[in-house]
Amino acid sequence: MDFAIQAGDLGKYYGDCIVAGVFESRKLTEAAKALDEMCRGYLTKVLDQGDMDGRANTTLLLHNVPAIGSKRVLLVGLGKEEEYVEKVFLEAIRAAFKALHQTGVKDVGLCVADLIVKGRDTAWSVLQSTLLVEESVYRFDRLKSKREERQPSLQKIIFLIGDEAARAGAEQAFKQGAAIACGMNVTKDLGNLAPNICTPTYLAEQAGEMAKTYNLKLSVLEEKDMEALGMGALLAVARGSHQPAKLIVLEYHGREGIEKPVVLVGKGVTFDTGGISLKPAVDLDEMKYDMGGAASVFGTLTAVAEMKLPINVTAIIPTTENMPGGNATKPGDVVTSLSGQTIEILNTDAEGRLILCDALTYAERYNPDVVIDIATLTGACVVALGHVVSGLMGTDEPLVQELLQAGEKASDRAWQLPLGEEYQELLKSNFADMANIGGRWGGAITAACFLSRFTRKYRWAHLDIAGTAWKSGKEKGATGRPVPLLTQFLIDRAQQH
Repeated sequence: MDFAIQAGDLGKYYGDCIVAGVFESRKLTEAAKALDEMCRGYLTKVLDQGDMDGRANTTLLLHNVPAIGSKRVLLVGLGKEEEYVEKVFLEAIRAAFKALHQTGVKDVGLCVADLIVKGRDTAWSVLQSTLLVEESVYRFDRLKSKREERQPSLQKIIFLIGDEAARAGAEQAFKQGAAIACGMNVTKDLGNLAPNICTPTYLAEQAGEMAKTYNLKLSVLEEKDMEALGMGALLAVARGSHQPAKLIVLEYHGREGIEKPVVLVGKGVTFDTGGISLKPAVDLDEMKYDMGGAASVFGTLTAVAEMKLPINVTAIIPTTENMPGGNATKPGDVVTSLSGQTIEILNTDAEGRLILCDALTYAERYNPDVVIDIATLTGACVVALGHVVSGLMGTDEPLVQELLQAGEKASDRAWQLPLGEEYQELLKSNFADMANIGGRWGGAITAACFLSRFTRKYRWAHLDIAGTAWKSGKEKGATGRPVPLLTQFLIDRAQQH
């Protein structure tokens, strides 16, 4: 998808379709009023005939509107003017592009004046519109023998801006949006791949391709390397699988000198059966998404590299399958982690924290500024927060607040859960330094408490994306989250230094 800015009179847009808004009671937005004046009240006449009343997410496509340079005009319902808030805006943009994809339009002019939402600026509206456009054209059909017959024809979005002062901010915004969308597509593609294709070896190969494309430093630890280091927790998860585990490290150096990197650690369980603590069969296919944390790290690094952000970022991806078998880890086994701490594995389906704890210890050698791990870690987080926001915990409150603010800015929100010392008591074991589960209650919190025991040498935060990394049902598929949140966090940090 191509993006561009066009300043000046709306009448000078001569493309396939121009999009403008209408509030309830057929009240025109400023952009729609300007178009209505050009066509001498034609839009008002059409609305007065009852073809559209401005209800939210309704659309009306008009052809050959008099005195308008554009071949078509798409009117989009925005609902009540006083209720035109962020959620309404996002749904209206989705409705607009759903309608446009039913046509043969190749380029579209979006009136930026209509995109402004209370509490948000032009740049935010342009960035979000860019993400939504890319979302609307995303298809995952590479595994089908025949692609869908009708593919989106849309090729270019032109942001029509009357205010010259807003142009610079809008241009930067759509460039950032395009980079973030590129990263989200990487994340979606990896998540949506079948688990017999997207194995730990495949992820390592993709890391190699990324390293070549963006000039990144790559290192991959094989099982023999991890065994030599003493990564007993990660290797315990891999024991039941015929697919060899990997520890992938990608380094992006966007700032010269010795600036400490932001380290992103992504859980990469490419298929999770639960191991000996076997999961139920219902929706088990969705456990291919248990590498959503790893996929989001790949996507975030892609966005950062596309933007050439002046920041140093290191990605660490522990990746394996979690399978049952004669050599699989059993409930009751005790393993020694890279940190030297011992772990009693009471449930082999609490495997994500086992591969993460060794990766978090390994992160120490990169002398990180901060470390953030991202994982589809617990069903308990989905019970607590649903599929709306990601769970966020950490031992460094300023870092947690930075992430919360980045999520708010990016409309990819997280919600902070407590991480009190009282919860640590639930991880006590009679036979090892700790157990890998803390019982039935507060499961998302005790999982984070477990991880916190391996992060005492740096500032750390944890994102539980079990409820936000993918959708089930008719719209089953990876969402690309939390790439927007993480990328915005890195954009903000790059601007601070």
